[in-house]
Amino acid sequence: MSRPMSKISPDWWDYTTLDPKLLDDAAKLTPRKLLGLSRPGFKVVFYDSIEEFYLAEAMEYIDAWKLSTPDRPAGICGPIGPTEQLPLVARLVNAMGLNLRKLDAHFWGMDEWVQKGKPVPITHPLSFAKADMAMCFNRIERKLAMPKANLHFPTGDLAAYSKSYDSVRCVVMQGGQGEVKHWAFNDPLKRKGKYKSAPPSPKEYLKLKTRVVDLHPMTVIQNARTSGGGNVSLVPTQAASVGPVETFKAQKVSIWHAGTHDNPFGMRLTALMISKKIADSSCPMSLLSLHPNVQFNYYRPALGTCEVAMH
Repeated sequence: MSRPMSKISPDWWDYTTLDPKLLDDAAKLTPRKLLGLSRPGFKVVFYDSIEEFYLAEAMEYIDAWKLSTPDRPAGICGPIGPTEQLPLVARLVNAMGLNLRKLDAHFWGMDEWVQKGKPVPITHPLSFAKADMAMCFNRIERKLAMPKANLHFPTGDLAAYSKSYDSVRCVVMQGGQGEVKHWAFNDPLKRKGKYKSAPPSPKEYLKLKTRVVDLHPMTVIQNARTSGGGNVSLVPTQAASVGPVETFKAQKVSIWHAGTHDNPFGMRLTALMISKKIADSSCPMSLLSLHPNVQFNYYRPALGTCEVAMH
């Protein structure tokens, strides 16, 4: 049976091409039922205050770095979106006197914008590396800071970036969820060529490494909304992104839903698909159903409802 055309852009795959019954079931999920989607390998956690939410996210950095030793270095891969945890990370490191250099702790930035075939420089106003440095790493006391060699950004040799996941243990890969249901910029693919009638199989999609990707129109619009005041012309249409290959080398994948980057429906849909082990690359986040250790963290008041309400 042929799949529906996207309601967003007919040239792309996305979650609107999924079975309508699945979409209806997701919309009906109450917060209580959402919490009940936890299963072995997938945990749903609620936070009632935004302060607790971002502090818990920041603590994942600290907990990961504390596991690092010079003979077995470890680190965390973190997102830009959300970003509110980043200043808290620096404050915690300084307050605890956590010597990241001595621990040989590492950090991976998970993505970066691409223009004219190359990652944007750190001077670009939307640069993710710039945000990481300004909001976190430049705020850590110099005597405690990790060496620059331990900061891995997908801005140069992407093969070397990918290979670093083999030499350093990634304790946790954090992420937000975009409106197109991606982590990092693992967007759905275009509906063309061999994928004209069906999106890539989960097996095919999971073979993708760190790479330059074309961004789904929804992703471009979302980032203009969340980071550029709605100025779509400012947002690049390509990005360098950590891939599923590196993601599945992480011991844990931790997704943080603050309600800023996706909506009440989207935050329900992906949890339902992961809980029920429904993997479909038109909804990339659902592929995490195949990872052995995934946690969804929700700011409870952001869940809202999926009921019709005119504004």
